[in-house]
Amino acid sequence: MQSTLIDQGLQLLTFGMGTVFVFLILLVVAVNLMSLLLRSCFPDPVAPEPQARAKKTAPVAAVDTTTLAVIQEAIRQHREKLARPND
Repeated sequence: MQSTLIDQGLQLLTFGMGTVFVFLILLVVAVNLMSLLLRSCFPDPVAPEPQARAKKTAPVAAVDTTTLAVIQEAIRQHREKLARPND
């Protein structure tokens, strides 16, 4: 029996896609096996429990009024510059 060109193309397509599918299945199985092997040989280390420590808070530094006013003015000018469209 003589096969047509379409039949040959479909056979080639089926064989090619089947080969790729089998290769990808084998690849997934191999990666999962390697993952299991590595997890059994090198388990995750157990992190030590953090000990409760007394929190050290930094003392609040007092800012004099002049410095505070300068910082507030700088923030105001910066916000105005952002709000204005590009000139």
